[in-house]
Amino acid sequence: MKFKHLVVALATAGAASIAFAADTYTIDPGHTYPSFEADHMGISVLRGKFNATKGSIVLDRAAKTGSMEIIIDASSIDFGHDKLNAHAKNADMFDVEKFPEARYIGKSIKFNGDTPVSVEGELTLHGVTKPVTLAINKFKCITDGMTKREKCGADASAAFKRTDFGINYATPSFAPEVKLQIEVEALKNN
Repeated sequence: MKFKHLVVALATAGAASIAFAADTYTIDPGHTYPSFEADHMGISVLRGKFNATKGSIVLDRAAKTGSMEIIIDASSIDFGHDKLNAHAKNADMFDVEKFPEARYIGKSIKFNGDTPVSVEGELTLHGVTKPVTLAINKFKCITDGMTKREKCGADASAAFKRTDFGINYATPSFAPEVKLQIEVEALKNN
């Protein structure tokens, strides 16, 4: 009888350790920059990035899944051109006073073997939430030399139409398609 209880206790402990196999990582804002490119009157491509980002990533390598949340300060938009930055922040584009944040909630990270390859989630931009799938083009983890903790990095990309999010400025002169790139590094929590 005691042996049976011991087996049940060990099985329960094993199931509990599997249930808590997920690791949480905090995004490193100094190495995480969502960038984008969009048409400029059909003659060139405008490129910009957001300079202030925070969030977290949860990876469960045993279950081969995970989730993420990236919060972007919309007022940190940077085209490398002050006048364009100011225009992009106003009401006819990002309207950062009314919508100070953009947010990506990744609900499911898909794996190919041991490597994350995509994230299914939702992008909230300009007050509108739509599904957006990120392709993970590169993923690697190392031991961070300074903290001695695991640090993971990735390069992810997606495409969407800004008009789907209510950013209609100068359409159709400027095509609505936007290419999104996210370089991200995140440090494993203790």
